[in-house]
Amino acid sequence: MAKKIPLRQCVGCGEMKGKKEMMRILRTAENEICLDTTGKKNGRGAYVCRSRECLQKARKNKGLERSFKMSIPGGVYDSLEREFENLEAE
Repeated sequence: MAKKIPLRQCVGCGEMKGKKEMMRILRTAENEICLDTTGKKNGRGAYVCRSRECLQKARKNKGLERSFKMSIPGGVYDSLEREFENLEAE
């Protein structure tokens, strides 16, 4: 039988995609927000497509705030965008 692919919803565009195709954004126990490139770290995860547009949509529609049930300062989004750019450059 074919293995089921875990689907996750993008907090930006709302599309369902395979977990492997997406970036995981993590809230740690200390309420820090960071990009989880391994997808294995402990904490509450939210997923976003691997495109900058989706990250900006998530910023506009407060997708991460809803997922993490907390307010997120603009600086956090800026650092996530910077991490995104670094990954795209690789």
